[in-house]
Amino acid sequence: MTTPWRATILTLYPEMFPGPLGLSLSGDALARGAWTLEARNIRDHGLGRHRAVDDTPAGGGAGMVLRCDVLAAAIDAAAPAEDPRPRLLMSPRGRPLTQERVRTLSDGPGLVVVCGRFEGVDERVIAGRGLEEVSIGDYVLSGGELAALVVIDACVRLIPGVMGKVASGEEESFEGGLLEYPHYTRPREWEGRAIPEILTGGNHAAIARWRAEESLRLTRERRPDLIARRDGGG
Repeated sequence: MTTPWRATILTLYPEMFPGPLGLSLSGDALARGAWTLEARNIRDHGLGRHRAVDDTPAGGGAGMVLRCDVLAAAIDAAAPAEDPRPRLLMSPRGRPLTQERVRTLSDGPGLVVVCGRFEGVDERVIAGRGLEEVSIGDYVLSGGELAALVVIDACVRLIPGVMGKVASGEEESFEGGLLEYPHYTRPREWEGRAIPEILTGGNHAAIARWRAEESLRLTRERRPDLIARRDGGG
């Protein structure tokens, strides 16, 4: 029996999980045991009577910083040194998450995800525990929990058997370096807008060509950076 894909979340708000991960495709797969989810409270390793997890930033400045000793203790308890899973820190300064990276993570044994809060985490724990900083976009959230939900959802849907058809994951945006082609369904005409005739003619080779052309057109219009990357320009 294969070991299910395992996600461990380190957070100050474990009640935020599973959240949307407990619904739809990911929720069904979770109930079937195709993957597992554990949310651990960083505050369990806090200091003193009040379980303190943060302190003022060295050098001064606004806000508070998660302590390295507290966070390291939480990581060590959740994922000992021999645990092979990548350790991610959700951070706006991290490398942007890509579909290619998601596929690599989904193919592995799972993830350990650290959700930051306040102004950030002590830099020493990032190096000391080998945390990989990952960003889901050029904006700032109140904490890493929502970003963690995004990463895990993106990975779980690629676990074999989670989606109904393998093709569902092979023909969508960013697979092959392009945005996905437009989709249509019944009714054939709606508010004066008709389904493109080529999609109703039954010529599968022509449909495949149309979809490829539309993917390229949309990518050129909306994400020229992806075209440049695919053509070796960055």
